[in-house]
This record gives sequence, C-alpha cells and structure tokens, in this order.
Amino acid sequence: MFGNKNETILVEGMMCEHCAAHVKTALSALEGVNDVKVDLKAKKVTIKTKRELEDAELQAAIEKAGYRYGGRI
Repeated sequence: MFGNKNETILVEGMMCEHCAAHVKTALSALEGVNDVKVDLKAKKVTIKTKRELEDAELQAAIEKAGYRYGGRI
C-alpha cells in the first residue's frame, strides 16, 4: 500500500477561482486522491494522494476539464 504523498503539478490556462474549482473537482475525482489545493497565482496544484498517480491520468483529467497539464514540479 502506498502511503500519503504530496504531488505538485503545473496547470496552464487557469484564470479565475472558477477555473481553480473546476481543476480541483477534476483531480479530486481520481482514485486515491485525498485533497487538492490550487495556487491560482502560481498555477500550481498540490495533490495529496494514497497512491502513485500516472502522468497520463493527471493529464487526461486536466485536459478533460479544459486546461493544460504542465508536468510535475
């Protein structure tokens, strides 16, 4: 079992609190995600997760929400 881990990623295209909420909802729906914190100004998202998240699933969730995955930090 994977312990709790924080992942920080870049998300491009977020402009407002509505955008941040949309990204938070999309990432929160991924299996194993416990918490999502969006730093709109820095365009960073910190995800607290129980398991290792694949880049492809992060990218798919973010793109489905209408934004661009900028990779892990």
